[in-house]
Amino acid sequence: MRSTLRRSAVILLLTLLSVFPWAKPLHAQDQDFSGVKIETILVSQGVWMLVGAGGNIGVSAGADGVLLIDDQFAPLTDKIRAAVAKFSPKPIRFVLNTHWHGDHVGGNEHLGEAGAVIVANDHVRERMSTDQDMEMMHRHVPASPEIALPVITYGKDVTFHLNGDTIRAIYVGPAHTDGDSIVYFKKANVVHMGDVFFQSGYPFVDLSSGGSVRGVVKAVDRALELIGPSTKVIPGHGKLSDRAGLVEYRDMLNTIVGRVAAMKAEGKSVEEIQAAKPTADYDERWGGGFISADQIVATIFESLDNDK
Repeated sequence: MRSTLRRSAVILLLTLLSVFPWAKPLHAQDQDFSGVKIETILVSQGVWMLVGAGGNIGVSAGADGVLLIDDQFAPLTDKIRAAVAKFSPKPIRFVLNTHWHGDHVGGNEHLGEAGAVIVANDHVRERMSTDQDMEMMHRHVPASPEIALPVITYGKDVTFHLNGDTIRAIYVGPAHTDGDSIVYFKKANVVHMGDVFFQSGYPFVDLSSGGSVRGVVKAVDRALELIGPSTKVIPGHGKLSDRAGLVEYRDMLNTIVGRVAAMKAEGKSVEEIQAAKPTADYDERWGGGFISADQIVATIFESLDNDK
């Protein structure tokens, strides 16, 4: 099994390097972000989604200032500021990180230096404070500088009363990592899912960071308890979605987990399960991302061991 997982890891790394340059085992400053454009999408009154390189950014902007949910990479900070300035003259007061990965926290350093207060779950600060190894990507991530670390952390949740809305960050880990939060805008009727929701393909679940595939399903169920049919859903990666899209994603993942778990309980190896193609009826919709069918099966197989 381990040899198969290693092969899957190598394939994943090569795929990531060709499709997502941010996955290279280099510092962000060594990559070329000059061609990246920040797309601005109005999601609801007072809430925007910014799309660039890395995780989707959520923005609350109004009379009280600006709250960013995630901030992509450090070289993009000026472009992100410029995008925000087109709809708000106010300063960026808060940055809320949904988890610790570099394509979601890379801008912390510059924004922290500018006076933004960085907020995240306890596990996010813990992981950012020490060197990390993302095994599936064969990537070593050095500890972040002090200025980039969250200065306010929470265990269960935290609420912002900002810009006429109640904005609640809810800890739902372990899921994509052990420190995931989703963020619910009560008045605007929007939820930012972080990387708990990959709208564009099978999810990347970072098992080396305490992630859990069944935990992802539970986290999505938690979000579905909060939202209604008209709620706008900002995914960590992919297009703006809604409750129906989130249900489709949950059902897909839950079904595949059930199939893999059943075959594993019969004593089948990961190779045998992959050969049985338990994702076949979902591959057309979900197989176009950077996680292949075989890779999600291997991740689920290993994650089931961790969930015992």
